[in-house]
Amino acid sequence: MATGLLMLAMFTVSYTLLAKTLSRSILTAPMLFLGFGFLMSQTGMFPFQDAEHLLHIVAELALIILLFLDAAQINLQAIRKRHQWPLRMLLIGLPLAVVLGTAAAAPFFSTEPLIVAALAAALLAPTDAALGQAVVTNKAVPERVRRALTLESGLNDGLALPVILLFASLAGEMMQPTATNWLLFGAKQVVLGPLVGGVVGAVGGIMFLAAKQRKMTTATIEGIGAIAMAGGAYLAAGLVDGNGFISAFVAGLFFGNVIKGQCAFIYEFTESEGQMLAWGAFFLIGLALVPTAIAHLDGGSLAIILISLFIVRPLAVWLSLSGTDASPLTKLFFGWFGPRGLATALFALLVVDQIDHEIGEQLLNLAVNAVWISAVLHGITAVPFAKWYGARMSTQDEAAEMVSVPSMRPETQPD
Repeated sequence: MATGLLMLAMFTVSYTLLAKTLSRSILTAPMLFLGFGFLMSQTGMFPFQDAEHLLHIVAELALIILLFLDAAQINLQAIRKRHQWPLRMLLIGLPLAVVLGTAAAAPFFSTEPLIVAALAAALLAPTDAALGQAVVTNKAVPERVRRALTLESGLNDGLALPVILLFASLAGEMMQPTATNWLLFGAKQVVLGPLVGGVVGAVGGIMFLAAKQRKMTTATIEGIGAIAMAGGAYLAAGLVDGNGFISAFVAGLFFGNVIKGQCAFIYEFTESEGQMLAWGAFFLIGLALVPTAIAHLDGGSLAIILISLFIVRPLAVWLSLSGTDASPLTKLFFGWFGPRGLATALFALLVVDQIDHEIGEQLLNLAVNAVWISAVLHGITAVPFAKWYGARMSTQDEAAEMVSVPSMRPETQPD
C-alpha cells in the first residue's frame, strides 16, 4: 500500500511539472489518471477491498465541490441575456437523449424489461465538462459556447438523477409507487434543490461580502467557508428531498454572482485542490472499476456506448437547438463535446445495489466502460477540435462582419 501511494504521489508530481505542455497535447488529466489507476491495479500495490467505497466518497465530494466552483465563475447576467442554448439542451436535449438512448439500447437488453434499457440510457445521458477541460478553458472557443457547455454539464447530472432513481426503483421492483408519488418526488428534486441552493448561495454571498468589508476574515479562511457552503447546500437539499447536486450548482451560481469575483480563492481552488479531487476520483475509477469493466466489455456494450457518443447525444442536441441561432457547426460541436465522467460512474454506483445484482453489475460495467472510452475519445479530440472550431468560427464571424458593415469609402458619382 505504501509503495502504491508513493507511486501515485510521484505520478502526480510528474504530471504537475508537465501540465502546461500536456494541456496542448491530446493527453488530458482524466485520461492519464484513469490509465495510471488501471496500471496500478495490475501491480497489486493497492488493495481493492475498500477502493470502491473510497471512490464513492471521493467522486461525490469532487462532484459537489466542482459543481459549486464551476457555477461560481459563471456570469449570471450574461446568461440572462443569452441562455437559449443551454436551456434547450437541458430541457429538450436531455430528455431526447434518454428517449433515443432507450431505443438504441433496447435491442441489446431484449431479454430484460424495457425499463432496464431506459436506465442504461439515463446513466449515459449526464455529461462532465472536466473531461473536456481543454474545450471549456480554451479562449479560441467563443465565450458563449464555453459558457453554454459549462452550464449544461453543471445542471444535467442533477436533472438526470431523479430519472435514474425512478428507473432504478422500477427496475428493481423494490416498491410499487403511484405515478403521483413519483411526480411529487421528481418535482421536489428539481424544484426544492434549486430553491435551497439559491438561498444558501445568495445569503452566503451577502455574509461573505459583509465580512470582507469589515475585515473580519482572510482570503484563506473564506475559501474554506466557500467549500463548506457547497457541502451545506448539498446536505440541506437532501433534508427536504431536493436534489443535492443541483443545489450545489445553483448555490455556486448565486454565490459567485453576489460576490462578483471578490473571492479569488474560488478560482485558485478550482485550478488546484479541485482538480486534485477530480484526478483522485478518476484514478480510483481506473483502479477499482476499470479492470472489471474491461473484462466484461463485449460487442453489445461497446455498441451501446459508441451509439450514445456518436449518434444519440449529437442527434438530441441537434434537434434541441433547431430553430435557434446556433450554426450547424456549433450544433455538431455541442453534440460531440458531451463527455461522460464522474456523474455517470457515481450514479451507477448509487443504483447498483437497488436492482437485481446481475443487471446492476452489467449497468455498472457499461457506465465505467463509457467513462474510460469517453475519456480517451474526447481527450484526444479536445485540443485539436477546439482549435479548429475556434478558427472556423472566427473566420465566419469576420466574414459576417464584413458583410454587415457598410463600406466607409465615399461613393463615386457616375460620369
